Amino acid sequence: MKTIFNLFKSSTKFKILLIFGLIKKLIVALVLILPYLSNSQTNAYKDKFAHTYSIVAMDEKTGEMAVGVQSHWFSVGTLVSWGKSGVGVVATQSFVNPSYGPMGLKMMENGMSAKNALNKLTNEDEGKDYRQAAMLDINGSVGAFTGKSCIESAGHYIGKNFSVQANMMLNDKVIPSMKKAYMENDHLPLAERLITVFEAAEKVGGDIRGKQSAALIVVGNKKTENVWEDKKIDLRVDDSEDPIKEIKRLLKVHRAYEHMNQGDVAIEENDTKKALEEYSKAQSLFPNNHEMSFWKGIALLNIGEKKQAKEIFKIVFQKNINWKKLIYRLPKSGIISMSEEELDTYFSDL
Repeated sequence: MKTIFNLFKSSTKFKILLIFGLIKKLIVALVLILPYLSNSQTNAYKDKFAHTYSIVAMDEKTGEMAVGVQSHWFSVGTLVSWGKSGVGVVATQSFVNPSYGPMGLKMMENGMSAKNALNKLTNEDEGKDYRQAAMLDINGSVGAFTGKSCIESAGHYIGKNFSVQANMMLNDKVIPSMKKAYMENDHLPLAERLITVFEAAEKVGGDIRGKQSAALIVVGNKKTENVWEDKKIDLRVDDSEDPIKEIKRLLKVHRAYEHMNQGDVAIEENDTKKALEEYSKAQSLFPNNHEMSFWKGIALLNIGEKKQAKEIFKIVFQKNINWKKLIYRLPKSGIISMSEEELDTYFSDL
């Protein structure tokens, strides 16, 4: 009897039945876990909140693309705003499905229009009634979606190369005001233009709960080889009583340091005159920033304007004497040509 059982066990028929049973169990397991692997989310209330207003936009002159967002919620920029140079930008909000960001960018990078990518994502999302999102691609296609269960006042407006969207607003004036501000400020650089949209939204009421965080991303019109070059501007205010005022200040700082970076490049290229121009532009934006003043002084020193440079160094050293110590380290790096002895003579009265 045992011998017959062993023969049956080793038979082809038994092996087939065994394999069939394993496959059946595998199918049952997949059915149970697929809802957790799917992009669809059936219970939107389990998702993170980002009730907010936002804008996606493209500068017709430069081809730069941007996404800006403000909310009465901590660190809204970590969930809502997404962008990639040469591809597009995404804002995903309300009861957030954050997969819209990376998946939307991937679809657009693979050639799908922003409008079609957003349609595909919402059609496959069982929680779409609670979603709000907008996408814009490098070709100017714009898509926006507001689910029917988004909290009032909620809606969106799609214009040429931009979309504004909002939910949980104090009133229905917010979206028209955002649209108007964007369209009337096309003379401004894209980032500054988005700041006017934020300010317009706040002026008519904004988020019914108030203000807390904001984010602003600007990406270029061409793909970049290096990840660190992808975002031209990437600013976040995670928690503030006035995030719009703060992100506006940060943008100004960003612009100043753009000039500082150009000045550094000019130093590397031995173009002292260009360096002085860039450092001066930076200092004009923040005259009380001793970092910017210091490097302007170095540029002046290098073109022989020692008296003017000394006046700057005098003020900078009063704020922090370590800047004087730093100057003595610069000759070894070739940033200034004066020797230590010459510096001792130069600074004898400081």
